[in-house]
This record gives sequence, C-alpha cells and structure tokens, in this order.
Amino acid sequence: MRPDTPAAHTAEAERLLRAAARYPEDREPLLIQAAAHLELAGDRTRATTLYEDLLASPDLVRPHLVKALNAANLWEYGHEAEARAIIEGIRTAGPLDPGPWEIAALTFEAHDELESAHDFFSAALALLLTPGEEVPYATRSLLFGRHRVRRLMGTGHDAWDELADTLHTASVPLDELHDPKRLWSLGSSDPAELKAEITRLRAELGTYRDALSRPFPVAVLHWTEDELTELLAGYPELRGEYPSHTEHLARLESALRDLHQAGTPNLGIVTGTVPSYEAFAASEATSPSDPDLLPQYATTLAARGRAIPWPPARTAPCWCGSGRTYRECHGAD
Repeated sequence: MRPDTPAAHTAEAERLLRAAARYPEDREPLLIQAAAHLELAGDRTRATTLYEDLLASPDLVRPHLVKALNAANLWEYGHEAEARAIIEGIRTAGPLDPGPWEIAALTFEAHDELESAHDFFSAALALLLTPGEEVPYATRSLLFGRHRVRRLMGTGHDAWDELADTLHTASVPLDELHDPKRLWSLGSSDPAELKAEITRLRAELGTYRDALSRPFPVAVLHWTEDELTELLAGYPELRGEYPSHTEHLARLESALRDLHQAGTPNLGIVTGTVPSYEAFAASEATSPSDPDLLPQYATTLAARGRAIPWPPARTAPCWCGSGRTYRECHGAD
C-alpha cells in the first residue's frame, strides 16, 4: 500500500489513536498527528471531532495551536465563517507560541488572502521578536513566510525581510525561492529551466521540513519540583544527578547555553513525569534508579513530540514554569 493513499493515512491515524490511549501523557501531540492524517485521508469531519475533543481537555498544553489547526481544517470543507471567527479569537488572545500565528497566516495564504496573511505574520513578529536579540528557532518560519507573502504581493524589502535573508541558509536565496515567476517555469519544455526549478523546489522542501518538523537532536530532561521530589523519594540513587530542584534548573539552562555556543542546532526541553519514567524503565527492562536511563528517556519523549524549542522568546513564559518571562527568569544574563 502506498503511504500517501487515503487508506494508508486512515490506518496511520488509527495507529496514533491507539498509541494515545496507551500513552495518555502524550495524548495531545499524538491526537494532533492523527487529525492531520485524517485530513490527508479526506475525513475532515472526523479530524474536527479530534480537535474538539482536545479543546475540551482541561490539561491542554497548546490550545491556540489546536484552535488554529481546527480553523484551517474547517475552512477547507466549507465552514469559512466559523474558521474566521476562530482565527480572529487567536489574534485577540495574542499567544506567545509562533505555531498558531503561522497556521492562521498560512490558511489565509492558501485562500489567496495575501494581505490578511501578511497582517498575521507581521502581528506575530511584532509580538514575538525583541529588536537586537537572537531570533528563536521556532519564530524563523514566520519571517520566511512573511518574506514569501510580500514577494507574492510585489512589496519591496524591509528590515524583517533582510533579517529573513540573513537567517536563511539554503543554497537558493529567498528572493529566488519566493519569486512568483517561478510558477511560469513549471510549464516550460526547456530541460535547463525544469532542472533549475527542481533545484529550487528541493531547497524549498528542505526549508519547510526544517521549519515544520523541528527535529530535536538534543533534548534536555526537565523535572518540575513536585515530580523531582517524588522521583528522588522513590529512587534516592539519583540524588547525585539532582542535588536540588534549583540546581537542576540552573544546570539545565547552563547545559543548553553551552550546547548553543558550540553550534548545536534545534535544542529542546522535555518535561518528565515519574509514572512515565517508570513505564519507560520497565519497557527497557532497566531499573529507574539507573542514571544512564535518563538521557534515553529524554530522547524518547522528544521522539513522541513532547519537546519544546529552546530558547523561548525573551518575552515568552520561561520554560521552567515559574510564570515569569524568560528574560526575567532563566534567560537573564
């Protein structure tokens, strides 16, 4: 069976739903993936049901992301008014997560509403970027998307476009990648033009894959204070790894900064729970008191979609859960 057939996408959605039932701590990212496969299978009504089930969950981590995905799906099968209302609610809420902004902007772009797409990209960047500070990895795709829309609108470069050019590392420049005239070459019979277009499309695919898949080759394990207390009470052998919760948080931030300075890309943080860790240890036939199991557990959580990108925007909530902004907490110089 080809992997891009509706039946294959439906089968993958069912597999993800079974995984969500088996791993309730990973329910949110697994259901989001399942809904995406249902959309690709053409079962948009069932995808909406999954999104609505997620939105009814009291412990939803990224509600605005789910709302944006639901709006994009609703628009595709005739519920434009409802989709617009949801998207406007996202704008009013002003989430500090770049994902909902990007999905909403892409939804407008997909329906040829370029000015609205440009407005959403710009509003997101005004909220999430601090002049003179490093652009968070998760925010870069907003800059690239805005650049693309402005090229389609025939608008000249501004400071954010220049910043996007600086951050873009593919061999094909953004101006060429986002050139509307590229569409004309798709109907060309000239082999040289077709070969050049294939090169550009490959570069674009690489850019989108990098931006949307957000791989985390290094995911650092984080414990909340309550979970760490429970972990050390059950497995005191791990006290050497975690002298105190405050020291744990400081070491985590320091390790991430060292990795960043060394040039390691796409860093992430995963938050563990004791039941999940014990289940993972059992699956590995290893004692939870083995400190060598901790990095393997972090990698597994990241593979399940549990990682959040580091560093967050300076004005976003700190990853540690203190309620303060990153700039005022662990992001302080």
